[in-house]
Amino acid sequence: MSKALLILDMQEVTVGKNHAEMFKYPADMIQRVNSVIEDNSESIIVYIRNLMKNNLINKLAPVKCFDGTKEAEIVEGLSIKSSHVLDKYKGDAFSNPELVDLLKMKSVDEVEIIGVDGGGCVALTALGAIENGYKVKLNTSAIGTIFTDKRDKYYAKLKEKGAQI
Repeated sequence: MSKALLILDMQEVTVGKNHAEMFKYPADMIQRVNSVIEDNSESIIVYIRNLMKNNLINKLAPVKCFDGTKEAEIVEGLSIKSSHVLDKYKGDAFSNPELVDLLKMKSVDEVEIIGVDGGGCVALTALGAIENGYKVKLNTSAIGTIFTDKRDKYYAKLKEKGAQI
């Protein structure tokens, strides 16, 4: 069996030079994630982008991230070590069946999750991974969090379910 490194939402809109004002992640977030990527050269590495459906309601949102826009791109400076780039429209990356198929095809039994946000997509993806039968590790050295209250609640739940944090 093998391990996958899931890198969530490391996009221009969240951590890029011109990121949305609401996203206040550490200035060295890209370097932290790159360090974990380097340490996982034996793992299957999967980059996951968070996108919005291009509809009227989302066009009115204060922060936009539509496919094909600069905001949606993987952030400049991120270490790209695989061609596995998947999209999601919900917090949990396991909502995309392509992720489940890829991990099955590669005989993955454990996932390590990094990226943003620890109180949102990272935690929701970790819960999705557990529900899909994977061992889960959250590497907090490379997880950015602005939603700390939600993170604390999710992390308690994840620890209960056996996640390594």
